[in-house]
Amino acid sequence: MSVSTSWIVLFIAGLLEVGWAIGLKYTVGFTRLWPSVGTVFAMVASVLLLGLAMKQLPVGSAYAIWVGVGAVGTVILGIFLFGESASPARLISVGFIIAGIIGLKLAA
Repeated sequence: MSVSTSWIVLFIAGLLEVGWAIGLKYTVGFTRLWPSVGTVFAMVASVLLLGLAMKQLPVGSAYAIWVGVGAVGTVILGIFLFGESASPARLISVGFIIAGIIGLKLAA
């Protein structure tokens, strides 16, 4: 797999991290079958894709970007799906995470 493909795989892994983080809310403590199945699938797929991407990418950058994509996506979906706060301080903090993701990608 090429380095550019690894970045795409890493981004998909980050999106799957968003899926399982949001999915946790819908499992209601893993008491609902189908949300639990989907959440566990997203967890496994996310980590497998992260590991695959790390074959070509620096471990520190790959892991931090994976977490950052997951964090940003989870905050955004939390705002839209669950009515969580979209305060200026929260959005500025998300902006800092995005800046960190871009910085790590450029420095990798």
